[in-house]
Amino acid sequence: ISICRDLPNIEVITFSVNGISDLEPLNQCQNLSELYLRKNNIASLNELFYLKNLPRLRVLWLSENPCCGSDPHRYRMTVLRNLPHLQKLDNQAVTEEELSQALVDGEEITTPPARKNVENGCPDPSAAESTTETESGLLNFSLEETNKIREQLGMKPVPRDKFSSFSPRETDYSRKKRNNVLNAILLLMKELDAEGLEIVQQTAGRRLQAFRKKELQEE
Repeated sequence: ISICRDLPNIEVITFSVNGISDLEPLNQCQNLSELYLRKNNIASLNELFYLKNLPRLRVLWLSENPCCGSDPHRYRMTVLRNLPHLQKLDNQAVTEEELSQALVDGEEITTPPARKNVENGCPDPSAAESTTETESGLLNFSLEETNKIREQLGMKPVPRDKFSSFSPRETDYSRKKRNNVLNAILLLMKELDAEGLEIVQQTAGRRLQAFRKKELQEE
């Protein structure tokens, strides 16, 4: 997520199921409009402190993080009190009535979270829950978010038969790493001009040819 410090103009970020616990790198993304953080290790709603000054943020998916707690109403009210410009939270539309109620039931966040060494040094026990997600569910969700980014970039969506090429034998680590690399490349392409995109296209073309040549040799 630290890559976001170098992407101030990014508009859509998807980092679901990535073990993220710190949202500080996002506080400079002034053009951010959609943020997908489902199933991470965000322990405290005080992390919202880093999102409060993002004027264009309209969509946030934060569910299935430890910070959601056991009281869904308190969680939703606190998020909406601190991010009143949201139009959709956790795939559910925000209503005017909720925004008014949030002023009463929500907790205002005025300070950043206190950092603990365990947050970024040791795995959170809740992270183990992510490993129970089925292969199909994870791929469906990743495909949806990746295509959202591609739409923002003016690119065609990835067909499911092309995207779900992960072998069941792959470890969670290798699958997530591949997803992270793909999403990072798509995000960075947003920052390139025509000349830069041409260089990427040429490099990708040569790389693809090398892969195909290798596959033919192996056959």
